[in-house]
Amino acid sequence: MKLYLDNCSYNRPFDDQSHLAVRFEADAKLQIQELVKNGEIELVWSFVLDYENNANPFEEVKSKIAEWKRLASIDCDYSDIIAQKAAVYMKLGLRQMDASHIACAVSAKADYFITTDKKILNKPIKDIKIMNPIDFIREYTDD
Repeated sequence: MKLYLDNCSYNRPFDDQSHLAVRFEADAKLQIQELVKNGEIELVWSFVLDYENNANPFEEVKSKIAEWKRLASIDCDYSDIIAQKAAVYMKLGLRQMDASHIACAVSAKADYFITTDKKILNKPIKDIKIMNPIDFIREYTDD
């Protein structure tokens, strides 16, 4: 099984944990990390994650997130096909970065796209299963 986590997911453990939903999402994301570390799940990385993470103003957070790239089994590079897929997703109302993340995940044949962004979660995208980290962990552990 292959997962693509967007930048929101990687940042969730570093967000303000005083909100219960944020804390639950962070815990679920940390469980996903353990599954990756244990080799139970393959991780997909992309040039879009590199771009967004490099813009992170918090050096320690940027560094910790960047470490996940070396655990990825796939690193998706830019291509015209990805740009074309992203353009299609943008027509659904997604921002360019979000559309590009999804296009990379689909191009890499990821099984799931994990995000905490409600705007993405509510879009009708049929090419990949889009889930919140909590829902993914719930589904994964039910199998």
